Amino acid sequence: MRAQGVKLRHFMDYFTTTNAASRQQASCLIVGIYESGQLSSAAAEMDAATGGAIKRLAKRGDLSGELGESRMICALDGVRADRIVVAGLGQKGKFGVAEFRQAMGAAVRTFRGSKVQEVVNYLTLEDVNAASAYYLARYTVEAIGNGLYDFEDMKSRRKNVKTPIRKIGVALKDAAERSMAQTGAEHADAIVTGMTLAKDLGNLPPNVCTPTYLAKTAERLARQHDSVRTQVINEAAMKRLNMHSLLSVSNGSAEPAKLIVMQYKGGSTRDKPVVLVGKGITFDSGGISLKPGPAMDEMKYDMCGAAAVIATIAVIAKLRLPINVNAVVPSSENLPSGTATRPGDIVTSMSGLTIEILNTDAEGRLVLCDAITYSRRFKPSVVIDVATLTGACVIALGHHRTAIMSNNDELARSIASAGDASDDRGWHMPLGEEYAQQLKSNFADFANVGGREGGAITAAAFLGKFTDGLDWAHLDIAGTAWLSASKKGATGRPVPMLTEFLLQRAGVLP
Repeated sequence: MRAQGVKLRHFMDYFTTTNAASRQQASCLIVGIYESGQLSSAAAEMDAATGGAIKRLAKRGDLSGELGESRMICALDGVRADRIVVAGLGQKGKFGVAEFRQAMGAAVRTFRGSKVQEVVNYLTLEDVNAASAYYLARYTVEAIGNGLYDFEDMKSRRKNVKTPIRKIGVALKDAAERSMAQTGAEHADAIVTGMTLAKDLGNLPPNVCTPTYLAKTAERLARQHDSVRTQVINEAAMKRLNMHSLLSVSNGSAEPAKLIVMQYKGGSTRDKPVVLVGKGITFDSGGISLKPGPAMDEMKYDMCGAAAVIATIAVIAKLRLPINVNAVVPSSENLPSGTATRPGDIVTSMSGLTIEILNTDAEGRLVLCDAITYSRRFKPSVVIDVATLTGACVIALGHHRTAIMSNNDELARSIASAGDASDDRGWHMPLGEEYAQQLKSNFADFANVGGREGGAITAAAFLGKFTDGLDWAHLDIAGTAWLSASKKGATGRPVPMLTEFLLQRAGVLP
């Protein structure tokens, strides 16, 4: 097997330009055309420089303004660039951030696999919901980085079709925006690096990406960054900490559970840290409450919360943010065996609260509750847990938005705002005592499930029982952490949302 350790891939170099598109020397330029046939500002300038060549191609049907469509033109007289990618931009009045990203994705698919070494994006000259040069540069680099991602580490014969891009340029209307755009590109470079790490961890098979593998990845990050310290707590130590809820999940597996604790120190020693708690179930069979067979292979993605918080530490360490952030990752497999936890078992959590386990497939909350309790020792400013927690969340929100639930509405709004700014969107869902009432048990302090109704919220309500006195938010990423079918693979979400939240909190956004 080739996967000897997930690599933290450096992306590429960046520059800005105020040159007219026709005068810009590069391997490839990206311009656009709207559904109405109206050219983007750069495409119009290029059209004038070529004696109307772009419009003639559009009239002939060789170019499309449909969003998601893209065409490449080579060696156009009057233009210095080797190639021009003309992306469809959809309706002129509806070209927002999501459309910008979709157009960029189509453009990347068009030049991916070619010999392009330098790409300059001129779509940044369009009005994209009045987005600043910082965000347009950031969205550009993120779109290209995500578009070039592939995962072939486990194939015996790799395709070796790599786009040899070395530089990404961002076109600006005003030279005064250069510093802002360069910052956006640098932030995006770190975010792409983090998303790549999160995707790689998610896409690895569960016989490779075990709790031990996750722990070694976190330890490797600490060796690469002086600002990061990693501690791995084993099962014996967890028993001494009375983490019997967490340990109940690993009972059926030969793989030992790990509690991975990472500390990034970029702020003052007086500053309380943000604590990110990531669910790290590296394979979830459901345990004794066995899942149905179809798509069970996708349960390797049940550690995407862990991947996201580990990757976010990598992002902020690369950016050297002036903030303190800890990650606590409870990691285990959930498998059936003669030693597995049974429905009806009662366990005592680290907090001392007892839990009746009615369904062993509701295991994520069992590992997270002990991790949240453990996080108290850091006296956190806020605690945010990230988990592929419930299928009910997918029913509620589909695969578009991450569910946000919190005991602090201001915190929830801050996270939702970060999701909007980063185009890694969430949705603030309710949380209240009426949902917690569904968790009543005749035999323990409460049960680990509360029925089908409001399942995503009752799961959050379960975790809420361990958060008294904490400013806490829960992100259910079950619908957003990976894609299925022909596009199967980890998405790297919510690394952009978490990073934006921390950038805002650190006060470093331009």
